Amino acid sequence: MPGSDRLGLTKNQMNPKTRNPVLEALGHPLRLGVVGGGVGSFIGPVHRSAAVLDQRFEIVAGVLSSSPEKARAQGVALGLQASRAYAALDEMLAHEAARPNGDGIEAVAVMTPNDRHFEACVAALEAGLDVICDKPMVNTLDEADRLTALVERSGRVFCLTHNYSGYAMVRQARAMVEAGAIGAVRMVHVEYFQGGMALPVEQGPLNDKLRWKLDVGRSGPSLVLGDIGTHAHQLACFVAGSSVERVCADVGAVVPERNVDDYAALLWRFANGARGTCIVTQAAAGAENNIMLRIYGEKGMLEWQHATPNYLRHAPHGGPVQTLGRGDPYLHPQSLALTRWTRGHPEGFVESFANLYCEFAEAIVARRQGTSPPATCFPGVETGRDGARFIAAALESSRRGGAWTALPS
Repeated sequence: MPGSDRLGLTKNQMNPKTRNPVLEALGHPLRLGVVGGGVGSFIGPVHRSAAVLDQRFEIVAGVLSSSPEKARAQGVALGLQASRAYAALDEMLAHEAARPNGDGIEAVAVMTPNDRHFEACVAALEAGLDVICDKPMVNTLDEADRLTALVERSGRVFCLTHNYSGYAMVRQARAMVEAGAIGAVRMVHVEYFQGGMALPVEQGPLNDKLRWKLDVGRSGPSLVLGDIGTHAHQLACFVAGSSVERVCADVGAVVPERNVDDYAALLWRFANGARGTCIVTQAAAGAENNIMLRIYGEKGMLEWQHATPNYLRHAPHGGPVQTLGRGDPYLHPQSLALTRWTRGHPEGFVESFANLYCEFAEAIVARRQGTSPPATCFPGVETGRDGARFIAAALESSRRGGAWTALPS
């Protein structure tokens, strides 16, 4: 939210990146409207903090809740002008477009429960706005196809916040794979363990977050695959530089009497010939939130994990193991471009989102100026469609007793 200047910090102190292409081109941060993420939301404060961290955006309007009364009250509580704390999305889009001085919102950030992503993204795109959306993009393959087609027709920028691809050392791993540092990719292994649903939480009082997550109609056909499986899939494909073509999956619940999926284990095969495994669960008792990627090539391996996100382990076959640290000057420009502070000053979860917001903003400016966008690789609408295809294939494979199943074309 606006107001960082109250801390008495200069722009350079708040943002050590030396250039801000958005301010240079427009003279002001892009005006952002937010949808969802109100009181009680985990991801809402993350998005809002990330959006303004590097002065690419200013949050000026929002619809903070599906309840009109809460939406208005929560918007004002978060610092919005009362006239721009809206009760509904259609109201925000109409009023912002009609502002007499032309200072309405220029982009929309969607961070609602999953079942509202599609309608919010469609409405914003049809209003001529660029969109950044939390994952999973949508709940069904049909919605994914329709939204992909709409983005392509609209010409607007669409970003999906698979934030792990916003970490500097994940970009370093991707660049090293592209450069052949580990040779041809042979195996890709990802695990993502959480412990938040290890207990039968549905038997106790439910907060708003648990209530919608435990509702299959709202969270999607598979909670674990939509919530964290799509992260694992996107991270693997992003770094390996190849898409998953087939899966052999076991998907279900390990907590007795649970009616949503909390566990999935898969074998997968990639278009480039690589094989591997993916295990994701939200019911691993004692586990902290951690995603880990190991990628093996013909000449060595790379390992990155969220628990130590500022470091990348590189083990050349027959050579000394190296630990590469975020911020070191010898790293690839893709990695250094996402770095704010020197090595030894950690960057983490919020910064990974902020990196995607920066790339999203700079792509918007390039679109508006008719220039080529920066050489960025943030997840877009096709990534969201691939995630929906991955979920559909995994569920079909599991229904067929783990039979190898191709992703829908």
